[in-house]
Amino acid sequence: MPKTSGPPAWLKDGFGIVLLLGFILLFFNMANTADDGIFTLPSEWLVVNTIFLGILLEAIPFLLLGVFVSALIQVFVSEDALNRYLPKNAYAALFPAAVLGAIFPICECAIIPVVRRLIKKGMPLHVGVVFLVGAPILNPVVAGSTYFAFRDDLTVFYLRFGLAFGLAILIGGIMYLIFKNRDQLKWRSEELLGKESIDIKQGPPQKQHRLKQTFYHASDEFFLMGKYLIAGALIAAMFQTFLDREFLASLGANDWASTAVMMAFAYVLSLCSEADAFVAASFGNLFNEGSLAAFLLYGPMLDLKNTIMLFAFFKARFVLYFMVIVTIAVFSAIMGVQLFLL
Repeated sequence: MPKTSGPPAWLKDGFGIVLLLGFILLFFNMANTADDGIFTLPSEWLVVNTIFLGILLEAIPFLLLGVFVSALIQVFVSEDALNRYLPKNAYAALFPAAVLGAIFPICECAIIPVVRRLIKKGMPLHVGVVFLVGAPILNPVVAGSTYFAFRDDLTVFYLRFGLAFGLAILIGGIMYLIFKNRDQLKWRSEELLGKESIDIKQGPPQKQHRLKQTFYHASDEFFLMGKYLIAGALIAAMFQTFLDREFLASLGANDWASTAVMMAFAYVLSLCSEADAFVAASFGNLFNEGSLAAFLLYGPMLDLKNTIMLFAFFKARFVLYFMVIVTIAVFSAIMGVQLFLL
């Protein structure tokens, strides 16, 4: 039987854009419509609207910058060029891999497919892990957004990037001890038979089409990540409005509980690393610096949407080890910082 084709891609994209714009316009005009008597809203939802818009308006410029630079890298930078700068020694490659991760602004929404491509082209598994956990945090766009969000007190800024650099190297080293360079990718049957994908057969993009492809990738990535940002900002605003402040304050007073709670928030909210600092800053009056740093470390390394992608691209055993190691490493590092430094 012939396969029935679904709706065209432009129709789905257009419908999504209309819904997105309608959602944003609704929140922008919620207070006006309530004042005009069009419909009545409880006062708590007006507070949600104010907090939501504040988070969103601060984060969108950095999100736009991040997706555009990420698209430039995807189109113009060859994966093979990265491999030439990495030492052959397994442990010696960890530090320069973390440094390279600090150069390229690839957020966690795009890092898993990129790392998979790098590994397929010959990058060692443990170096890919360093990129996987380090690049979404260490890149300059995230540094700029984090600095702007915490510009009044840079403690969280220094904690985020100092710990991210060290943890990326540590987690990469641990994964090397466990898996060495054994293949942990999931391969399609076409790949196992030695057939190249359609994209590879087509060859590198022509120079005259590269700018067009850059804008295409940037717009595609913006709408992909934008929905997670909007959902995260809305959930954060609802948490701050409806959760019992005394309960949150009691959690924030306990280093162990507050760190675990903020790591759980980071996993569930699944925010883009180029915008998560603004959501974290909105919790600044309820949680301490260590807990906020845990939120900003754990989310880009491991969240709900990335977990799904990891299981799609990597073997289940590798993903489970990765999740456990990242969780223990981040929690232990934050506990150590809070015990000895804060």
